[in-house]
Amino acid sequence: MTNNLLSNMATNDGHGENSPYFDGWKAYDANPFHPQHNPDGVIQMGLAENQLSFDLIQEWVGSNPNASICTPQGSSDFKTTAIFQDYHGLPEFRTAIANFMNQVRGNRVKLDPDRIVMSGGATGAHETLAFCLANPGEAFLVPTPYYPAFDRDLRWRTGVQLLPVVCESSNDFKITKEALETAYEKAKLANIKVKGLLITNPSNPLGTFLDRETLKDLVCFINDKNIHLVCDEIYAGTVTTGADFVSIAEVIKEVPECNLDLIHLVYSLSKDMGFPGFRVGIVYSYNDKVVSIARKMSSFGLVSTQTQRMLASMLSDDKFTKNYISESRTRLARRHDMFTRGLTQVGIGSLKSNAGLFFWMDLRKFLKDPTFESEMTFWRVIINEIKLNVSPGQSFHCSEPGWFRVCFANMDDETTMVALWRMKTFVRKNRNLEIKTKKQCWQNNQHMLRLSSRRLDDIMTPHRMSPHSPLPSPLVRAQN
Repeated sequence: MTNNLLSNMATNDGHGENSPYFDGWKAYDANPFHPQHNPDGVIQMGLAENQLSFDLIQEWVGSNPNASICTPQGSSDFKTTAIFQDYHGLPEFRTAIANFMNQVRGNRVKLDPDRIVMSGGATGAHETLAFCLANPGEAFLVPTPYYPAFDRDLRWRTGVQLLPVVCESSNDFKITKEALETAYEKAKLANIKVKGLLITNPSNPLGTFLDRETLKDLVCFINDKNIHLVCDEIYAGTVTTGADFVSIAEVIKEVPECNLDLIHLVYSLSKDMGFPGFRVGIVYSYNDKVVSIARKMSSFGLVSTQTQRMLASMLSDDKFTKNYISESRTRLARRHDMFTRGLTQVGIGSLKSNAGLFFWMDLRKFLKDPTFESEMTFWRVIINEIKLNVSPGQSFHCSEPGWFRVCFANMDDETTMVALWRMKTFVRKNRNLEIKTKKQCWQNNQHMLRLSSRRLDDIMTPHRMSPHSPLPSPLVRAQN
């Protein structure tokens, strides 16, 4: 009866919270790990958050008290900051953001501050572009695996559809022309109008980024079909070999026939700077009409003037930003390598990657069968017994069961060691289990580890899965 009083949007399931991706978060929230107060709790490895360089941020804030209106040094600007703001944003903020984006991209591009449009995080930026580019029922092609919350960000309130471009592990999930054409033709047969192609570069969840030739192929594809290209580059500054990253802003200069009205970029400070709480999202479009209407829409999700003012000061400090980007990349690479090398020691592999705040872990050999049902069964073991919240591949629309996204930058050193110890202990305890080859399961005929529920219950009892790490590590706490 209550539902009859509410709108269809209020009562539908378009937000997508009923998925393993969000269920893992709920499991963590119900029983969060703490090294002293709750050492048997769930470790949060499903949150792509960058906490490895907050000391650099805090040092800058302490040295620049005038950047905040909440300090005696900056309080004289309180009134001008608190009163009405134009939805174009502070000029100094847009200039600073554009310059920072250029810097992250190796200063090989020169973005125009007048094309910077604010939004409430990348979530708001994606929805704004969806509203601008497509009508309800029309669709964007999206290579798989892709970020689970795109189903919320682009679909829930807009009515837009997302159609998968199926990518496979046989070529490291690279986007191919054949996969693009197949997805496009399938949409045509279903009488669905395709309005654009959405890519994440670097990829969430793969932790890889697209090479120049692939990007050129994508530009040629969307030009040929006369559809839009939306490039999510929110992880551009996490590429540990920064000089190798290629932005779409570079490529379009190398494709003379490119229709710039079809090119749009999404950015935020949530990942590169580790500021998801500031809700700073950016739409950068080469289409004048899209810039104009997106700016009008931005009034529904503006960045507060106080935030703009502080970030304008911080991002205008070239010495600070240069050091931050460099040091952040170094720390991310170190943490990534520590985690992946540790898992390799017990035979757990992952997709080769050097970007993002995560890696794509290969647990296919642990599945009883090569099915998504088996993936979910093993994921429940990981959540409920090993007590790690990693995200199963099916949440990311992966075409193959057995892949999991593991986030590594949202925790301190001690928690990292505990997480590694838990996974390595699990694998070592299972080495005595029967291993059988199932040729029908995998093209590469790799071995499958058969897990019996009786044996799992035996080895995963609390007293045998103590979360305390036997390895000494400094307790460098960061806010969870």
